[in-house]
Amino acid sequence: MGMDGIAGSEGTTAVRYARAVLEEHIAKKSSEYPALPESFETMKGVFVTLTIQGELRGCIGFPTPVMPLSEGIREAALSAALRDPRFPPVRPEELDAITVEVTILTEPAPVRCPPEERPRCIQSGRDGLIISGMGRTGLLLPQVATEYHWDEEEFLDHTCLKAGLPPGSWRRHDVELFSFQGQVFSENEEQS
Repeated sequence: MGMDGIAGSEGTTAVRYARAVLEEHIAKKSSEYPALPESFETMKGVFVTLTIQGELRGCIGFPTPVMPLSEGIREAALSAALRDPRFPPVRPEELDAITVEVTILTEPAPVRCPPEERPRCIQSGRDGLIISGMGRTGLLLPQVATEYHWDEEEFLDHTCLKAGLPPGSWRRHDVELFSFQGQVFSENEEQS
């Protein structure tokens, strides 16, 4: 699947925009918002990930293009900071320690191969995964497999776990698998 993404300079803008949203809504600072390019009006899936010294502090987004990118970044940033059920809301004093990462997604597509062949139909580190079955759904971004050095089977198993399904559930015919790619933009890259 081709990556119909945004330019690198627009990725920097996306990260700065997410940071400005957080500064304004959490620290109550008036932030200077970057000028948003026209591409931010296109419908795209997006996730915002917040980390402190490499440890996850919040990650929420929209896997499918349900709103313009500008709105998606804003909503995902606020949700990652304030509504990720795994963490308490981000406090103003934490903002300086937080690294903001924005991932722009391609539209998820079904992985069309027999379930037992799924490890050969995806690529760990390139693909993000959504698994859906038995009334549950789980999603892992492409960079997660890279961070943990997972091969394809491990990535599939961990996506099952994220959905609350037993590892190996990806082998079932009644469990659907979707893949997508993502462009990752981070404040870490911007500062280096």
